Amino acid sequence: MNVVKGRFIGVGVGPGDPELLTVKAWRLIQSADVLSFLTNDRGDSQARSIAIDAIDAAIGVQKEIPIYMPMQNERSLANQAYDKGAERIAKKLEKGLDVVFLCEGDPLFYGSFSYLLERLEDRFECQVVPGITSVNAAAATLLQPLTMLKESFAVINGRHSDEQILAALEQHDSLVIMKAGQARIRILDLLQKAGRASDAQYLEYIGRDNQQIVSDVAELERASGPYFSLFVISPHDQRQRRLHK
Repeated sequence: MNVVKGRFIGVGVGPGDPELLTVKAWRLIQSADVLSFLTNDRGDSQARSIAIDAIDAAIGVQKEIPIYMPMQNERSLANQAYDKGAERIAKKLEKGLDVVFLCEGDPLFYGSFSYLLERLEDRFECQVVPGITSVNAAAATLLQPLTMLKESFAVINGRHSDEQILAALEQHDSLVIMKAGQARIRILDLLQKAGRASDAQYLEYIGRDNQQIVSDVAELERASGPYFSLFVISPHDQRQRRLHK
């Protein structure tokens, strides 16, 4: 008798606030046969910690597949981790068990799920439950529209070149620069060079207990920041209208 293969489901757990889990995400997490997530070298998982209430409400005993991910720019070690993680997940799927992969923010927006998806989608049924991104959470926290009417909007990240970041700052009315931590000093210099420093606000650990907001980036320490950080840049006159209405 052939065993029906399990489903591989990427579930977005949002940017950090556990209350931003969707109802569907909660249901799938608590009913999953197997949970998988990335961990650091201490075994900690941001995604798992966000979803802990749903995990504690699990219907039955759940197996877990933690995937250690080295935090390095060099991609060969990351690819090895995804290769090994995908094969461990595949073994559970072959047994007919559904595997829910917990992903910060949205699974398909700078999400680690994407790298596992490309390794498994040809062999198994895959599904995605979208989550709230840090971009949307940042806008909500600042009460700042991301874009209005004919304004252009872009999302880039700190790993782009100086030329790419400058071009985005010059070409778009509003933008968000993700993954700003290691590139924070460079981004501050580029904001000054583009004349957009007064348009920028900085956030880290959005929706978490250690959330930080710096509205005047001139006051921001010229040092590297955490991985979970970003800049929101919007037209200065728009921010002034909001602050003085």
